[in-house]
Amino acid sequence: MTELLGGLPPILIPFIISMIPILELRGGLIAASILNIPMWEAIGVCIIGNILPIPFILLFIEKILNWMEGCKVGWMRKLALWLKARGTGPKATKIRKYEFLGLLLFVGIPLPGTGAWTGSLIAALLHVSRKKSVPAIFLGLILATIIMCLLSYGGLQAIMNLF
Repeated sequence: MTELLGGLPPILIPFIISMIPILELRGGLIAASILNIPMWEAIGVCIIGNILPIPFILLFIEKILNWMEGCKVGWMRKLALWLKARGTGPKATKIRKYEFLGLLLFVGIPLPGTGAWTGSLIAALLHVSRKKSVPAIFLGLILATIIMCLLSYGGLQAIMNLF
Protein backbone atom coordinates (compact mmCIF):
# COMPACT_ATOMS: atom_id res chain seq x y z
CA MET A 1 0.00 0.00 0.00
CA THR A 2 2.83 2.43 0.79
CA GLU A 3 4.20 1.96 -2.74
CA LEU A 4 0.99 3.47 -4.12
CA LEU A 5 1.52 6.63 -2.09
CA GLY A 6 5.09 7.36 -3.10
CA GLY A 7 6.78 5.63 -0.20
CA LEU A 8 5.26 7.89 2.46
CA PRO A 9 5.97 6.84 6.03
CA PRO A 10 3.14 4.46 7.00
CA ILE A 11 1.94 6.72 9.84
CA LEU A 12 1.19 9.55 7.35
CA ILE A 13 -1.16 7.39 5.29
CA PRO A 14 -3.98 7.17 7.88
CA PHE A 15 -3.37 10.85 8.72
CA ILE A 16 -3.97 11.87 5.09
CA ILE A 17 -6.91 9.48 4.65
CA SER A 18 -8.53 10.93 7.79
CA MET A 19 -8.53 14.40 6.20
CA ILE A 20 -10.40 13.21 3.07
CA PRO A 21 -14.17 13.77 3.01
CA ILE A 22 -16.22 10.54 3.07
CA LEU A 23 -13.23 8.40 4.16
CA GLU A 24 -12.35 10.49 7.21
CA LEU A 25 -11.43 8.87 10.52
CA ARG A 26 -13.16 5.62 9.56
CA GLY A 27 -10.96 5.09 6.54
CA GLY A 28 -7.87 6.23 8.41
CA LEU A 29 -8.33 3.70 11.21
CA ILE A 30 -8.99 0.87 8.75
CA ALA A 31 -5.83 1.82 6.83
CA ALA A 32 -3.83 2.01 10.07
CA SER A 33 -5.04 -1.43 11.06
CA ILE A 34 -4.11 -2.88 7.67
CA LEU A 35 -0.68 -1.22 7.91
CA ASN A 36 -0.21 -2.75 11.40
CA ILE A 37 0.13 0.65 13.03
CA PRO A 38 -0.45 0.28 16.79
CA MET A 39 -3.96 1.31 17.75
CA TRP A 40 -2.92 4.08 20.17
CA GLU A 41 -0.71 5.74 17.55
CA ALA A 42 -3.46 5.42 14.95
CA ILE A 43 -6.06 7.00 17.22
CA GLY A 44 -4.02 10.17 17.74
CA VAL A 45 -3.00 10.51 14.11
CA CYS A 46 -6.51 9.88 12.77
CA ILE A 47 -8.25 12.23 15.19
CA ILE A 48 -5.79 15.03 14.40
CA GLY A 49 -6.12 14.37 10.66
CA ASN A 50 -9.90 14.38 10.82
CA ILE A 51 -10.24 17.41 13.07
CA LEU A 52 -7.80 19.71 11.19
CA PRO A 53 -10.24 20.71 8.42
CA ILE A 54 -13.19 21.25 10.79
CA PRO A 55 -12.48 24.87 11.88
CA PHE A 56 -12.04 25.89 8.24
CA ILE A 57 -15.32 24.22 7.26
CA LEU A 58 -17.20 25.86 10.13
CA LEU A 59 -15.76 29.29 9.38
CA PHE A 60 -15.62 29.42 5.58
CA ILE A 61 -17.86 26.81 3.93
CA GLU A 62 -20.89 29.05 3.56
CA LYS A 63 -18.85 31.79 1.86
CA ILE A 64 -17.14 29.25 -0.40
CA LEU A 65 -20.45 27.63 -1.38
CA ASN A 66 -22.03 31.02 -2.11
CA TRP A 67 -19.06 31.89 -4.33
CA MET A 68 -19.26 28.51 -6.09
CA GLU A 69 -23.01 28.92 -6.61
CA GLY A 70 -22.43 32.22 -8.42
CA CYS A 71 -19.53 30.80 -10.44
CA LYS A 72 -19.90 30.41 -14.19
CA VAL A 73 -18.26 26.97 -14.14
CA GLY A 74 -21.19 24.55 -14.34
CA TRP A 75 -19.81 21.71 -12.23
CA MET A 76 -18.85 24.10 -9.40
CA ARG A 77 -22.35 25.52 -9.29
CA LYS A 78 -23.87 22.01 -9.29
CA LEU A 79 -21.50 20.89 -6.53
CA ALA A 80 -22.39 23.92 -4.40
CA LEU A 81 -26.12 23.31 -4.85
CA TRP A 82 -25.69 19.60 -4.04
CA LEU A 83 -23.69 20.35 -0.89
CA LYS A 84 -26.20 22.96 0.25
CA ALA A 85 -29.06 20.52 -0.32
CA ARG A 86 -27.18 17.86 1.62
CA GLY A 87 -26.45 20.30 4.43
CA THR A 88 -30.09 21.31 4.78
CA GLY A 89 -31.86 18.04 3.85
CA PRO A 90 -33.73 15.47 6.00
CA LYS A 91 -30.70 14.46 8.08
CA ALA A 92 -29.98 18.10 8.77
CA THR A 93 -33.54 18.69 9.97
CA LYS A 94 -33.03 16.14 12.76
CA ILE A 95 -29.75 17.79 13.69
CA ARG A 96 -31.48 21.19 13.87
CA LYS A 97 -34.14 19.70 16.17
CA TYR A 98 -31.69 18.05 18.58
CA GLU A 99 -28.65 20.27 17.88
CA PHE A 100 -25.90 19.07 20.26
CA LEU A 101 -27.04 15.45 20.63
CA GLY A 102 -28.13 15.22 17.00
CA LEU A 103 -24.77 16.49 15.76
CA LEU A 104 -22.83 14.28 18.18
CA LEU A 105 -24.68 11.13 17.04
CA PHE A 106 -24.53 12.13 13.37
CA VAL A 107 -20.74 12.45 13.53
CA GLY A 108 -20.26 9.58 15.98
CA ILE A 109 -22.16 6.75 14.33
CA PRO A 110 -19.97 5.63 11.43
CA LEU A 111 -22.43 5.26 8.56
CA PRO A 112 -21.97 6.27 4.91
CA GLY A 113 -22.46 10.00 4.47
CA THR A 114 -21.95 10.86 8.12
CA GLY A 115 -18.84 12.16 9.85
CA ALA A 116 -17.06 15.32 10.87
CA TRP A 117 -16.97 16.87 7.39
CA THR A 118 -20.70 16.46 6.78
CA GLY A 119 -21.51 17.32 10.39
CA SER A 120 -19.49 20.54 10.09
CA LEU A 121 -21.17 21.38 6.79
CA ILE A 122 -24.61 20.89 8.33
CA ALA A 123 -23.68 22.84 11.48
CA ALA A 124 -22.39 25.76 9.39
CA LEU A 125 -25.37 25.83 7.02
CA LEU A 126 -27.88 25.56 9.88
CA HIS A 127 -26.01 28.23 11.85
CA VAL A 128 -25.56 25.99 14.90
CA SER A 129 -23.45 28.00 17.34
CA ARG A 130 -19.78 27.04 17.53
CA LYS A 131 -20.18 26.64 21.30
CA LYS A 132 -22.48 23.70 20.54
CA SER A 133 -21.10 22.43 17.25
CA VAL A 134 -17.39 22.17 18.08
CA PRO A 135 -17.81 20.06 21.26
CA ALA A 136 -20.52 17.94 19.59
CA ILE A 137 -18.30 17.23 16.58
CA PHE A 138 -15.30 16.45 18.79
CA LEU A 139 -17.29 14.10 21.05
CA GLY A 140 -18.79 12.53 17.93
CA LEU A 141 -15.25 11.88 16.67
CA ILE A 142 -14.40 10.20 19.98
CA LEU A 143 -17.51 7.99 19.68
CA ALA A 144 -16.65 7.14 16.06
CA THR A 145 -13.07 6.37 17.13
CA ILE A 146 -14.25 3.91 19.78
CA ILE A 147 -16.62 2.16 17.36
CA MET A 148 -14.08 2.05 14.53
CA CYS A 149 -11.28 0.80 16.80
CA LEU A 150 -13.50 -2.06 17.91
CA LEU A 151 -14.28 -2.88 14.28
CA SER A 152 -10.83 -2.23 12.78
CA TYR A 153 -8.60 -3.58 15.49
CA GLY A 154 -11.02 -6.20 16.76
CA GLY A 155 -13.23 -7.53 13.99
CA LEU A 156 -10.95 -6.79 11.04
CA GLN A 157 -7.93 -8.31 12.76
CA ALA A 158 -9.93 -11.44 13.62
CA ILE A 159 -10.91 -11.84 9.95
CA MET A 160 -7.32 -11.22 8.75
CA ASN A 161 -6.03 -13.82 11.23
CA LEU A 162 -8.17 -16.43 9.48
CA PHE A 163 -6.05 -16.04 6.35
